[in-house]
This record gives sequence, structure tokens and C-alpha cells, in this order.
Amino acid sequence: MSSALAIAGVTAVLRDLLNDGLINHNVAGVIGSSVTVSVGPPDRVVPANGTEASQLNLFLHQVTPNPGWRNEGLPARDPSGRQRLANPPLALDLHYLVSAYGGADLHGEILLGYAMQLLHETPVLTRAAIRTALNPSPDVGGDLPPALRALAEAGLDAQIEALRITPAQLDGEEMSKLWTAIQSHLRPSAAYRVSVVLIEGRRPVRAPLPVLTRGPIDPASGRERGVVVAPGLVPALPTIERVAPADGQPAMRLDQPVDLIGHHLDGADRTVQLANDRFEIDAALAASGASEPGRIRFEIPAASADDFPVGAYRVGAQLRRPGEGEARETNRLGVTLAPDLVGLPLAVARAPDGRAAFTLSFRPALRAGQQVALLLGTREIAPEPFTTPTTSLDFVVADAPLGSHLARLRIDGIDSPIIDRTAAPPVFLDRRITIT
Repeated sequence: MSSALAIAGVTAVLRDLLNDGLINHNVAGVIGSSVTVSVGPPDRVVPANGTEASQLNLFLHQVTPNPGWRNEGLPARDPSGRQRLANPPLALDLHYLVSAYGGADLHGEILLGYAMQLLHETPVLTRAAIRTALNPSPDVGGDLPPALRALAEAGLDAQIEALRITPAQLDGEEMSKLWTAIQSHLRPSAAYRVSVVLIEGRRPVRAPLPVLTRGPIDPASGRERGVVVAPGLVPALPTIERVAPADGQPAMRLDQPVDLIGHHLDGADRTVQLANDRFEIDAALAASGASEPGRIRFEIPAASADDFPVGAYRVGAQLRRPGEGEARETNRLGVTLAPDLVGLPLAVARAPDGRAAFTLSFRPALRAGQQVALLLGTREIAPEPFTTPTTSLDFVVADAPLGSHLARLRIDGIDSPIIDRTAAPPVFLDRRITIT
């Protein structure tokens, strides 16, 4: 793969190709004047005094993703975004405009003809040509500017894909728009595409260890067992199919059991992993209860409330299956941890000015950056100013309505439970604030 210098390296190689071709074909002798190849934008080719020399200009006017390579390679990072897994290549197509300038009649047409012939006869930039262009001889390399000397490290000659030059068609409208954007006078031009430039980062990634064996050794044959095919639609791997918090609630709560339902979940050393990317939490909890093939049960103890804020988590399990020496990890599913209001039901007296003030306690603690509000019936109420972390909030309700109102604490869009889902039909829990 190439480095970030590859784009400039391609331009330098093409300029070298055109320069050598013009010299080999003695184009200077044909037109009777010296010929140069520039790589600047067309509006800078003709000097301010207006004197136009005979020359070719190579202009990189567009860079586009290569459709064949853009999805190649592994994702750069794991789902948490913290661990780099690979350096997927940045695959690019380079679009060039070759323009011919003439100091006399027909010079532009002659130069463009030779340039198009050279590019037609060189559809692929060979590795030897790239090395020659980007690695000048020692007696010349010391006189080059630092930017050109740095191109020797571009890695173009070592990338897996060869660089191919193909003509590109620009109709009259596209050519007119291009030259208008350049703000320069139109010159005889031809468009080309160079594909594909592969730029790869050099950041360290997680490197997996090599495979020692493909299963245990068969004592009879002395061969590795390899892949075992088990007929059936259920994979013979520990798998979690759904997360079932206690009492049919949609979210986990502190000190309440949570069941991970699936298959092949029995074994020894069973632990549950909970990960929250926002707060960079990756914790392990011991499973509770007996080992069952279809369920792993765990709970977040209230004593660990400081370690688990309200939010969305990814939950999975690790266990050692019967007859196996290495632990296996299950897949991970999403689940939320909801806040719990403490001290409800609550009776509050309304002040003469119509306001009702009270303090609500809850768990787990509210952390910095989390959004919080109280839903009193259908009304949303913001808390009084507070300092995080905190497990209590003060509320003042203006024009407080008399009566008994259901109360929910909403943190980052996750509500404290308010429905008893064990009843048939469901009923509201006694999570009420009565204003008298």
C-alpha cells in the first residue's frame, strides 16, 4: 500500500513520463523551441505579462473513491470505536487534465498529439518506471526540493494494484464548466483517469495470534479433528437470543434479576460482561443461580450503583462449556438500565402561591452530561440547579395541580418503571406524588 504522498507521487511520475517522451521524440526540434511540462493549475500557466510559452500542463482536477476497492478490508475499529482492528485502504481514482499551450501556431496541437500518444502507449505505469521517477540518482537527488525528495517514500511501486491510465471523456458542457471554474482561457485538452491509488495508514492494530491446531488430535489417525459438522439449525455455540429483565420490565434495574435467554449457556466460570461506550465501562459480573443450558441470570447490586449509570449497555457472557478447556464468549445484545425512584408515594402540600416543592431520591447517581427531567402525570418538569454526581434532585412545580399524579424520572430518555407488567391486565405502580 502507498502512503499519503501517493497522490503527489502519481503526478510526479506522469510528469516524468511526459518529459522523457518529449525528449525522446525530439519535440523541441520539431517545433523549434524548448518545451516544458508543468503541473500547476491552468490559471497560473500563462504569466502575468501574457507571454505564452510552448508547454504541456498536467492538472489534477478531481479525486474520487474507487468503487471496486472502497469496501475492501475489515472495519477500522471495533463496535466501541476504541480498538483499531485494521488499516483499510483508501482507494482513489485520480482525474487529470492534460492541456497544451503554444507560443506559435500549431504548437499546442503538436504537443497535445505527442502527449496523447505517450499516454496511449503507456497504459500501465510499471514499478520500474515509478522507482526511476521517484528515486533520482544521488548526484541529482541532493539538488531536489524537500517535497520531491519525500516522494521516494510514497510506496507507489510496492502497492498491490498497478496504476492504469485510461482516457476519460468530458463532453462540451463538462469541459466548459471545468474551465469556467478554473477561470482560465480554454486550451486544447484531454482528460485521463489514473486508477487505483491505495493509501493505507500505519497505525498499530490488534494482531490475532496464529492458529496452532484445528481441533484435538485423533489418537487413531494422528490427525487434527478439524471442523465438526453438527446437523441442525441451532449453532453449537453459546448464544444469547434475548434479554429478559425482572417482572417483564423493558429495562434493567438495580438489585433486580436479569435473565439472558438462549442456548448452550451451561458451563463453569460463567460471568456476564456489561459495556457502555459513552462512559467507557466494561465490567464483569458473576452469574447467579444454577448452571442452565437456556439461561444465565445476573443482577447489578445496589452496592455497585456508582459503577453503572443509567444508559444503554451491551450485555454478553463468558463461560467454559462442559468438556472444553477454553472459555467461550457469547454474542452481545443491547439493554438499558433504568433509574429507580426512592420514597414514593409522596405527599406534598401546595404553597399559597400555588407552587409545590419537593425532593426526589433515586438510584443510580446522575452523572455529568446526562439530561434529566421529572414527568408528573403528563407534565415535564426540569429540576432545580444541581451538581453531579447526585442521587437526589429538588423540584419546584409552578401552578401545581391538586390531586394524585404518577411520577417518572427520565434520564437520557430512559424512564423509571411505572407499570406493573406482572398483573393481567397491566396496572400502574404506586409511584405517585399527591399534591394537597
